[in-house]
Amino acid sequence: MWKPIHNTSISLQHQIINWMTEQIQLGNWGVGTKLPTQRQLAMQFEVNRSTIQQALEELKADGILEAKIGAGTFVANNSWNLLAKKPQPNWQRYIDTSIHKPNDRTIQLINEYEQDSSIIRLGTGELSPQLLPTKKLTESLQKLTFHEKDIGYSSPQGSDELRMAICQYVKKRGITTTPDNILIVSGALQALQLMALGLFESGSIVFQDSCSYLNSIHPFQSFGMRMKSIKRDESLEKTLCSFKKNRQSIYYTVPTLHNPTGTVWTAKEKQNFYEMCKSLRIPIIEDDVYAELLFDTPLPSIKSLDSSGQVLYVSSVSKTLSPGLRIGWVIGPTPVIKRLADIKMQMDYGSSAISQKIVTYWLTSGLYEKHLAELGSQLKIRAAFIESILHKYFHAIATWEKPLGGFYIWLRFNEPIVTKEFFLKLLKEKVLINPGYIYDIEDAHHIRLSFAYASYEELEKALMILYTESMLIFKTKRQ
Repeated sequence: MWKPIHNTSISLQHQIINWMTEQIQLGNWGVGTKLPTQRQLAMQFEVNRSTIQQALEELKADGILEAKIGAGTFVANNSWNLLAKKPQPNWQRYIDTSIHKPNDRTIQLINEYEQDSSIIRLGTGELSPQLLPTKKLTESLQKLTFHEKDIGYSSPQGSDELRMAICQYVKKRGITTTPDNILIVSGALQALQLMALGLFESGSIVFQDSCSYLNSIHPFQSFGMRMKSIKRDESLEKTLCSFKKNRQSIYYTVPTLHNPTGTVWTAKEKQNFYEMCKSLRIPIIEDDVYAELLFDTPLPSIKSLDSSGQVLYVSSVSKTLSPGLRIGWVIGPTPVIKRLADIKMQMDYGSSAISQKIVTYWLTSGLYEKHLAELGSQLKIRAAFIESILHKYFHAIATWEKPLGGFYIWLRFNEPIVTKEFFLKLLKEKVLINPGYIYDIEDAHHIRLSFAYASYEELEKALMILYTESMLIFKTKRQ
């Protein structure tokens, strides 16, 4: 990421002007491109906001940029003519009118700064590199024999061997299935994207829990589906009926180690939920990617209750073995799997055949289950470590539930302090959080803490910065 150089003969202001001009000349910033806010640019370039303001004013005076009241600063229509003396397509108009919705700005910043090694990632949904079995994965590669088919394109539904291995493996989740009912996908997120493209008409309703991971991504919204957050209370059935009516609908849920709250459904809750959706003819997407990270033995999945093809079951090895392998799977009725496989072949012509070979080996050799046991022990220690800090410093200003597994603690501050300003303050202190409002737009109380990624030293440092910034806000509110 470019930053101006301090202590040179060229002022910071003019370095920024030259860089912005270059972006326009190279076509990286087309006509109509909206610039980040002055605060965001100041943070990105690590300069004072006044430096950014002066640079932007000079570019506006030259006609390169233009300000629109209440909207922001944009690349002016005549900028290309001024700089390059030739016309340029208005790419911003193409972007603004495209089908796929952009991420919320906070999500964009999270995705951007997760790549910065100087940032402490306090909310990330990823395992620490130290917890990944890198050495054993390397050793397993040396034990594999690859044939011509193994390094070519995969078959539409994925490797026969991997699908057979998954059939055996998911029995411990109470699921009985066949290879014909399994599709290998490039991670669980792709499964959701395929469903959005291939199963529902525009205007369909996707029900979800009131606080949901789906609000931080847009696989369904971008294709015209309506998201409806629902409380799972005693009036759930009545609520679903009132919104569903005659529309196509589906219910997305994470019943085991819910993302972001970490809650776990009981067997009775799963049974009642399945029976209710079955009677209302509402299909279920069961996202089960965290189930193997439960500290205790997980209860059977909702899919284990399914006798009528009601449940589309999604899982992957991204949260447990390696996100880089990009291997997940969908289990569902044969027509659904065939449809999703057809769309997947149009999108990427199949998941990595080499990755599928590796995952097959790990599932069938016993390496995967052994790794899960070791990983669970390490995560339990990490969870206890972060809880000890919370008990010591945060007990008077926040509450939380003891983690049952997975990566996260859903920390709730007693006051609504988790705003975009709070997020940016912490980012300036090199601490990256996942604020509650990316999962529920009205949530200003929660942050998702992860004990799975940062080192112990980084966790302690980041939590102390979080505590200090929180206390400053609390003291200001009391005055």
